[in-house]
Amino acid sequence: MDSSGTLLLAATPLGDARDASQRLIDALASADVVAAEDTRRVRALATALGVTPRGRVVSYYEAVEAARAPVLLEALRSGEDVLLVTDAGMPSVSDPGYRLVTECVAEGLPVTCLPGPSAVTTALAVSGLPSDRFCFEGFPPRKSGERRRWLERLVAEERTCVFFEAPHRLADTLADAVQVLGADRRAVVCRELTKTYEEIRRGALGELAEWAADGVRGELTVVLAGAEPVRNDPAQLVDQVEQRTAAGLRLKDAVAEVAGMFGVRKKELYEAVLAARE
Repeated sequence: MDSSGTLLLAATPLGDARDASQRLIDALASADVVAAEDTRRVRALATALGVTPRGRVVSYYEAVEAARAPVLLEALRSGEDVLLVTDAGMPSVSDPGYRLVTECVAEGLPVTCLPGPSAVTTALAVSGLPSDRFCFEGFPPRKSGERRRWLERLVAEERTCVFFEAPHRLADTLADAVQVLGADRRAVVCRELTKTYEEIRRGALGELAEWAADGVRGELTVVLAGAEPVRNDPAQLVDQVEQRTAAGLRLKDAVAEVAGMFGVRKKELYEAVLAARE
């Protein structure tokens, strides 16, 4: 019989304690160990929820993840349940947790999740931008050159993109986005989600960059509209097919591969290849 404990990843409120789930409250009261990004904040949350953590509360933030993981793994091996919480939202999503989860998976230790608030999906839901397909990009690079290269990868990205940004870097990031993606690309800046002074600012990148130039405060989540689909001309993809056939791929397979990569009809591409060979 497996006597190991379970790692519980629990989402915490973004700003309003009333968003906490009953399962989070129960876990705070029963877990043998509470690993928190900020021990003061988790104690304040517990007080607001009217619960007293039964187990020991230990810190688990980015700078101590590597050093703390072996201690938490040993607790799990010995049969203790470990509750992992971050300052807000879901652990492992641009927050501590990923390293511990991977090590638990490698050892076959149980991992489960207590779902709840997430700035990513909350911002996406209120943005008014397409949400059927989206990607999450964490935080942009801090240096302008690296950030622009990061933005260049989003030029042709057709999915809605969600990312976080620090308030003191938002103006520079939006200014870079205007230069790389264009002033007309739609975006939404969500500030202080679920809190008293929540603000949802929608507009074109150029408008948002101008608004942010004077400074913005608070926790920020940015939602960026995807690029408009570009229809590729099959005739311009003939060389791509011929390169693959020259490498030994059958024409049918080469056409299917290239058509899938560039979103064109296989029949149209096949006909373009035959026409170019005449």
